[in-house]
Amino acid sequence: MAIDRIVDASSDEEDIEEVQVEETLRPKDFESYIGQQKLKDNIQLAIKAAKQRGDAVDHVLLHGPPGLGKTTMAWVIANEMQAQMRATSGPAIERAGDLASMLTNLQEGDILFIDEIHRLNRSVEEILYSAMEDYKIDIMVGKGPSAKSLRLDLPKFTIIGATTRAGSLSAPLRDRFGMLHRLEFYSEPEMVQILRRAATILDIKIDDVSAKQIAKRSRLTPRIANRLLKRVRDYAQVKGDGAINETAALAALKMLEIDELGLDKADRRVLLAIIEDYSGGPVGLDTIAALTAEERTTIEDFYEPYLMQLGFLERTPRGRKTTRKAHKHLNLTPGDDDKQSKLL
Repeated sequence: MAIDRIVDASSDEEDIEEVQVEETLRPKDFESYIGQQKLKDNIQLAIKAAKQRGDAVDHVLLHGPPGLGKTTMAWVIANEMQAQMRATSGPAIERAGDLASMLTNLQEGDILFIDEIHRLNRSVEEILYSAMEDYKIDIMVGKGPSAKSLRLDLPKFTIIGATTRAGSLSAPLRDRFGMLHRLEFYSEPEMVQILRRAATILDIKIDDVSAKQIAKRSRLTPRIANRLLKRVRDYAQVKGDGAINETAALAALKMLEIDELGLDKADRRVLLAIIEDYSGGPVGLDTIAALTAEERTTIEDFYEPYLMQLGFLERTPRGRKTTRKAHKHLNLTPGDDDKQSKLL
């Protein structure tokens, strides 16, 4: 289960305010979509070619860490193609009949966006094979001995799939996508541009220094940057004059306990458990989970990826180990517990 962390890049669909803000900030075209230049170049070329042929754009699979803009890119593609897009998710399509109903209701050139496509039921996934390749589906009519298979023709449409786990997709499904693109983490200058754009839309006054401070702590992820921007705005509104300056930004981020690399209290707790109790490791994942009172899957999915990206954590056959970079950042040596109270 995911925990409630401001630096968690996964989307909280139950937070209505967050969903509304994300939709407000979502770019509508390639011009306003900042970053991912190689991806944009490839998609723009495919869209231009499809328009010249009067055809639907090829099926697209977008994969990469959460919060980088996979859903946003899907909407941009739909807008650029001037196509209607229907959005759903893998877990929401429970039965083959649900998918068949969606597909038969599509019009020529429409786009069906499936988020978390790696979580599709296998029986549902099999319906997609012929639909994506031949634009036909087979449905069963009736029951028992009198049941018959009926083949239906579908209009030319485009499937856009999004996943954080491309490796979990079955090979037959993955092979039916004509374009597979990975979204990469953004650069710090790109994050500053994204923050400036978001501040303009939300009518927030922010200077360049403050934008850089927030960008440095955003884990190079737009969703986290926008979330931090809202929290810093709240602090500036209550504690200051409403404008975000360096003093307000740093004070707000300190209150949120997010350091200059984007680590929060929970990240530091994981590192400290390994450094102080097991001299930097190696230590098993179940032991770390017990020490931090977190679930094993939570540590694997929400803590380790960023710590490994920073080079603070290593996975070895014997367990997890912290690195010298982690010790230097925390100003600790393995077995040193004198500064624990200051870091937590």
